[in-house]
Amino acid sequence: MWFIPAMISVLAWGTADLFYKKGNDPSEKHSALRTVMMVGGVMGLHAIGYMIFKGVSFDWINLVKYLPVSFMYILSMTIGYVGLRYIELSIASPISNSSGAVSALLSFFLLGSSMKKIQFLAVAMISAGIFLLSYYEKQESDRQLAKEGAVIDKKYRKSAVAIIFPILYCLIDGLGTFLDGYYLETKKIMSEDQALIAYELTFLFVAIICWLYIRVIKKESVVLYREKNRLFAACFETLGQFFYVGAIASNAIVVAPLISSYSIVSVIWSRIILKEKLAMKQYLVIAMIMAAIAILGFYDG
Repeated sequence: MWFIPAMISVLAWGTADLFYKKGNDPSEKHSALRTVMMVGGVMGLHAIGYMIFKGVSFDWINLVKYLPVSFMYILSMTIGYVGLRYIELSIASPISNSSGAVSALLSFFLLGSSMKKIQFLAVAMISAGIFLLSYYEKQESDRQLAKEGAVIDKKYRKSAVAIIFPILYCLIDGLGTFLDGYYLETKKIMSEDQALIAYELTFLFVAIICWLYIRVIKKESVVLYREKNRLFAACFETLGQFFYVGAIASNAIVVAPLISSYSIVSVIWSRIILKEKLAMKQYLVIAMIMAAIAILGFYDG
């Protein structure tokens, strides 16, 4: 059963995305590193707690075996955090969230994975819906900015430097998801528990390096209260990762694009919590994505 864990990941990561939006500060020089530090810290604590309370004996060699996957995920996330300094999320989102489609294509062509025709249709609906939803979100953002008379420097929206971040995120995260499916579903190189712990401990080591750089080298303070939005994002990111590993190990080619739909959760939360408004066309696209998700849930197995 992969559908329920996948949907929990969608809800968790969509909620995390909301807090990433709230916690991102383009004017803060080390904003991205602080986010990496929070996410890695929470994930590391979860891994340690998981080993203690679940009585899991971790084979440390798996830290090295799983490093290619961990590296891809952590690198893509860091690039995504850095990119928020240079490009609006509404513009980056349609490119970044295409990583699930990239992974599905790699699984189809390189691993010979397959899906039912109706599942293929549902995946196509989700992929198209993500693009449309992000495009409409950009339109609404532009309309609101124009209404308020705000002007954003074009170099932060259309330059090669700005657009390269979501493209790199898409490709690297898609490759990481593909490798995850290869490790856990195709070759079964290690168990889901071992993969989860290996990834989270690797992220912890990266977080410690970030902390040393910010606190020791740059002499900047690190106060948890001031990092509360990043901390909430880290908690939901970790929750999503916990359920994601089990889902991707069961049906990688379908799960990857399905989980990419977490952006609809972020959009809905933004409307409820941040009081942003949804246009009718956005509601229609969300309904299309939810219908596709229902199709995948019906054919779970």
